[in-house]
Amino acid sequence: MTHPNTLGIDFGTSNSAAGVAVNGHPWLVQVEPGETTLPTAVFFDVDSRKMVIGRRATRALINGDEGRFMRALKSLLGTPLMHEKRRLNGELVDFVTIVARFLAELKARAETATSQTFTHALSGRPVLFHSKDAARNAQAEVDLRACYIAAGFEEVRFMLEPEAALRSARVHPGIGLIVDIGGGTSDFTAFEQAAEGTTRILASHGVRLGGTDFDRQLSIDHVMPLLGRGSAIRNSFGGGSLPAPNRLFNDLATWQMIPFLYAADSRRAAQDLARNAEEPEKLARLVSVLEDELGHDLAFAVERGKIAANQPGEHSAVIDLKVLERGLSVPLAAEGLQRSLADDIAEITACARETLRRADLRDEQVSRVVLVGGSALLRGVQQQMQQLCPKAELYTENAMTAVADGLALASGSAFA
Repeated sequence: MTHPNTLGIDFGTSNSAAGVAVNGHPWLVQVEPGETTLPTAVFFDVDSRKMVIGRRATRALINGDEGRFMRALKSLLGTPLMHEKRRLNGELVDFVTIVARFLAELKARAETATSQTFTHALSGRPVLFHSKDAARNAQAEVDLRACYIAAGFEEVRFMLEPEAALRSARVHPGIGLIVDIGGGTSDFTAFEQAAEGTTRILASHGVRLGGTDFDRQLSIDHVMPLLGRGSAIRNSFGGGSLPAPNRLFNDLATWQMIPFLYAADSRRAAQDLARNAEEPEKLARLVSVLEDELGHDLAFAVERGKIAANQPGEHSAVIDLKVLERGLSVPLAAEGLQRSLADDIAEITACARETLRRADLRDEQVSRVVLVGGSALLRGVQQQMQQLCPKAELYTENAMTAVADGLALASGSAFA
C-alpha cells in the first residue's frame, strides 16, 4: 500500500524543489511562476515584517530593500548555530524555525498546485552532512527532521541524494557512478544495472565540499585581497606590522557566515584594521561592505564570475564588483578558476575514488558517470571524472533536477 500524501522534497544548499510521481513519471511543482526550482534563500523584510523566499528574496537583496538576506542555510544543520536565537523583524527566532518556515512555504505551494494536503515528506539528504565530525553529522539529520515536523509534516523519511538521482537516470546496463556535487556537499553512488533495469547499489560515499566552497575559495583568492586580505596592519602597541587577520575575510567569503558579520563587533574590528592599515584604501572597502551589508552582493558577483569563466572558449571573464566601487572588477580567466579550485576538485576526486574502492570496483570497470548538480558541470570536475573513469561516458542530462525527479518518483512508495 502506498501513501498518497507524500511530497518529495529536494531541500538544497543553493536551490530547492518538490514533486510527486504521476503515472510513473516525476512531476515537479511550479514553486514559482514558470519555475520548478527556487533559490534556497530567505529575506526578512523590515517594512512588511515578513519573511519572503526564493527569487523574491534575491530580488529584495538586489533592489537594496531594507532587511536581512540569508542563503546556504542547509550548511548550518548539525552546528550549534542552528539553535542560536537571533532578533529578526522584532522576533527572536533560531535557524530551525527559519528553515521550517521555508519548508512550510514549499509545502503550501505544492498543496496549492496539486489540490492535495501533504502530510508526509520524502526528503533528500547528503551521504554525509559533515564528513569530518560524526556527532555533527548525526545531529544534522535530527535538526532537519525537526524542521520538517515544525513545517507541518507528520512524518519525514530520508533518501540519500545520489541514490535519488539514480532513480531518475535512464537505464543503461553496466557499472555506473553518480557524481552529485551540490552547493554544500559532494555525494557519490556506485551501482550496477541489468538490461531489464534492475539496479544494485554497490556503495555510497560523500564529503562536505561543494559549490559554495568553490565560491568561497574564488572569493578568498580573487576578491578579498582587494578588501585588504594579506595587507600589512601597523602594530598599534609597538613597531612593525603584521598581515591583517584572516577571520573577517574568510567569513565574508562564506555564504552562510555573511549574516553574522553585520554585528557591531565585526564592524568595529574592520574599522580598527582600517585605521592602522598600510593600504587604507583596501581596508576602507571592507568597512564599506560591512556597514552597507554588501557581503551577499559580493558572493553573487563571485558566483556569476565562476559561471562565466566556465563557459567554453571564455578568456576574458571577470568578477564584476561595481556594487562596491564604480569600475572595480577582477579578471577570472579559466586558468585562474582552475588554479583556485584545484585542491577542492582533488579532494572531490579522492572521495569518488574511495567510493569505487568501497564498491570493490576498478576504475576501468565504470562505463557511465552521471553528473548531477550545477558544480558537477565545471570543466575541471568533468576532466577529473573522465581521468578517474577513463572508459566511462559522461552524462549531464537533467543535471539540475535529477535529485528532485528521483525523490518525486520515490515519494509514492516511501511510506508503503
